[in-house]
Amino acid sequence: MARDERVTLLEVHLALTDEQFHSLKFLLEGQIPAGLLHPASRPELCRILLQRFPGNSLHVTARILRQLGRLDLIQSFQLPQEEQIPEETLWEPSGDTSKDRGDPTSGCHPGAIPAPPANPRRLTEKDLMQIAQRLGKEWQEVGILHLGLERSRLEQIQEENPGNPVLWNFEMLREWRRRERQEATVSRLRSCLEHARLDPGILDFLQSLQGD
Repeated sequence: MARDERVTLLEVHLALTDEQFHSLKFLLEGQIPAGLLHPASRPELCRILLQRFPGNSLHVTARILRQLGRLDLIQSFQLPQEEQIPEETLWEPSGDTSKDRGDPTSGCHPGAIPAPPANPRRLTEKDLMQIAQRLGKEWQEVGILHLGLERSRLEQIQEENPGNPVLWNFEMLREWRRRERQEATVSRLRSCLEHARLDPGILDFLQSLQGD
């Protein structure tokens, strides 16, 4: 079983584009030190995942692939579907979960189990526009690294809304919301943007929405 897991994991990583592989490593920073991730090749990253998540490395990878929009790889390699994995055991490969739960973020940082609010607030178009007005010129970096969107889709958004950066940001956020569906909550977006190079006022604004 361990050998099958290792082989499958490597094949999945090899199927990613360079850009997607870099995004995968970035999204793992919540669980693995950046110093290990940044220089890691695909085989080396597989080894790190197998060591840190014994028996669950494919679960972790499948979770990130959903964020990257690579559902085709989940299907092709028959990776675990998120809804088929019991939440209480998904990210607990060992008895001690203290180090794995150090960063209580949402699905944007695979491996963490959030404590969802009693009534999670979904984002409205008005919310998205207010956030879009606060985003800076690094919107494509935010979209690719933190929201898991494809560069080609972001370029299409830019072409469809020439000369209007606020609309670029707004449509990017709408694209993320369409992909996340019922999970497009204020707390989830805040977790996604928590480590982005943004005006701190954006996180404060999202925090205020959570309190509504």
